[in-house]
Amino acid sequence: MTENLEKLSLSTLSFSSYIDNKGFINDGLDGKIGVYAIFNQDKILEYVGYSRNLLLSLKQHLVRQPENCYWFKTHIIDRPSRSILEEIKQSWIAENQSIPLGNGENETLWNQPIDTKTTMTEQEKETYNSLEEIAQIKFLKKIARHQEEIIKTALEKRGVKFEVRFNPKLKEQGLLDLK
Repeated sequence: MTENLEKLSLSTLSFSSYIDNKGFINDGLDGKIGVYAIFNQDKILEYVGYSRNLLLSLKQHLVRQPENCYWFKTHIIDRPSRSILEEIKQSWIAENQSIPLGNGENETLWNQPIDTKTTMTEQEKETYNSLEEIAQIKFLKKIARHQEEIIKTALEKRGVKFEVRFNPKLKEQGLLDLK
């Protein structure tokens, strides 16, 4: 496998624009298995990951980190092999000569649902803590919906045209994740 990794150097792969001129992410990646690297506006590596559905993962990252998703590079494989995907991922990180923030200190922001509770003001936290359980759920949904609108507005400004739908059940916990 190591011999093939030399041919898979991240630097030899072409950059793809995250959002095409029609406002979509490359639909050809739907259902494709592979490794991907995400770059910011200045083409600085932000995150390296792998997925069983590249399109879905790229959408999820765009929603979670819209300010850091401007370019990407991918390598598609035909058959899922976690060991091969992990080996390619690690070789790309090593090639970068430093761990991208999305694979290090900001990994949760890239890989976990958006926790809208972290966006609450002190006053909102006090209000939340003073409520009964049912009222807390409604309050969290309200906070989640507000954050959802902020995210959708940011994506619209970037020219995104595909529908962004969040899992409604998770909003009750103050979490946002694509459905």
